[in-house]
Amino acid sequence: MLAIATFCLTAGQTMAANVVPPGNRNVEQPGIPGASVRRTKAGRTSFDAKFEKVRDLLANDKQLMSKIKSTSRAYGIAPIHMIGAIVGEHTYNVDAYDRLQSYYVKAAAYAGNSFQFGYDGETVAEFVARPQFADCTGKKSSYSLWSCRERVWDGEFRGKSVGGKSFPNNRFSAVFFQPFFAGQTFGLGQINPLTALMLTDIVAKTSGYERLDETNAAGVYEAIMDPDVSLAYMAASIRHSIDVYKSIAGVDISGNPGITATLYNIGNPDIRAAALAARNQGGEIQWPEENYYGWLVNDKLAELESLL
Repeated sequence: MLAIATFCLTAGQTMAANVVPPGNRNVEQPGIPGASVRRTKAGRTSFDAKFEKVRDLLANDKQLMSKIKSTSRAYGIAPIHMIGAIVGEHTYNVDAYDRLQSYYVKAAAYAGNSFQFGYDGETVAEFVARPQFADCTGKKSSYSLWSCRERVWDGEFRGKSVGGKSFPNNRFSAVFFQPFFAGQTFGLGQINPLTALMLTDIVAKTSGYERLDETNAAGVYEAIMDPDVSLAYMAASIRHSIDVYKSIAGVDISGNPGITATLYNIGNPDIRAAALAARNQGGEIQWPEENYYGWLVNDKLAELESLL
């Protein structure tokens, strides 16, 4: 898959991108994961109620909307992509707070806390110093560095016993980057700590925020929970997805917020773009499809665009 991505990246730089049509490819909403359904039932609420709550938060918070628009401009994306990601996260993953200030208060609670990223007594810094990660050392960007380390985890450690130590059959981010409990994401953008580490170069360059470091877990959490910084990481994630789908798969997803929202939800846009490019080698183009999360964004697009 990496070889395909490399080939398609070169090819994509010389060919015009095909523009993904607007709207959903699926007539009906794809299935919603059971975990999301269970969380919503446990909260004695509904997806409709959660959607309305986050929509109202956006509609009533002029300060937040202004920040979304300015951050979008800085990263060269339409603000509707950020609106879609926020709405998807707070409809299916968490409940929205009633006002932006609540996110600042929550973020402040983590500032200065002492905890670290690691697993079973081994910090992530110690773990990635193992010889299996040697090929990742020369990577120039934070995204390529941590993507390489994630691939090594999947190939060499995940679900295996190495050097007498057994490792869980779980995602790298869930095993090493969740000091509270697995699967936890935080803040307005519900950003995973590993994702933040991947994107720290582009955020530092574009927004001027301090680069994140795996040895400072509290700093990573503080960044992804602070609404201002979190918005920058959201925008960087969306920008990256748009760029790699154009360069690797030769498709322009910048006009379809449901697709960018889907990628924000499921991650790994480079690998998914490479897979799409491989499918399209045969002739007739196949378009990327939205999942349940992106489907909602496109289905409610007129309503969400009215917020802008």
